[in-house]
Amino acid sequence: MRRVIVRRSSVHGRGVFAIKPLAAGERVLQYKGEITSWRNAVRRHQREGVEGHTFLFGLSNGSVIDGSRGGNSARWLNHACAPNCETIEDQGRIFIHTLRAIEPGEELFIEYLLAIDDPPNEEVRAQYACRCAASGCRQSMLADAA
Repeated sequence: MRRVIVRRSSVHGRGVFAIKPLAAGERVLQYKGEITSWRNAVRRHQREGVEGHTFLFGLSNGSVIDGSRGGNSARWLNHACAPNCETIEDQGRIFIHTLRAIEPGEELFIEYLLAIDDPPNEEVRAQYACRCAASGCRQSMLADAA
């Protein structure tokens, strides 16, 4: 039984929306894709990706899940500074859990807390600007803006 659907988001591009009520603490999705090295994922993104938009999810062992290859609807989760979901790593897999009850039609959000190699300049900050419009919005999807 499907609990979520991907559709157009008012926040950014596509988003993941509940189609059934979701309870607080519920495991909703697994973030799926090809597991590869950061080096391969970055190279692929430079060749094929869109600047400022990736489906890469880093794992604690130093590898990455590339949702652009064999990914599922979890890759469409948008960022929010006050997310209603969290990511939990379990044995090299990433799961999306709700932080609170979510009603049908509500968009699911995680907090990206992205890391980049170089200190961000204004162009990079604009590339990773947050669009969540929540009260207390940090204006950035980057971790260093926290």
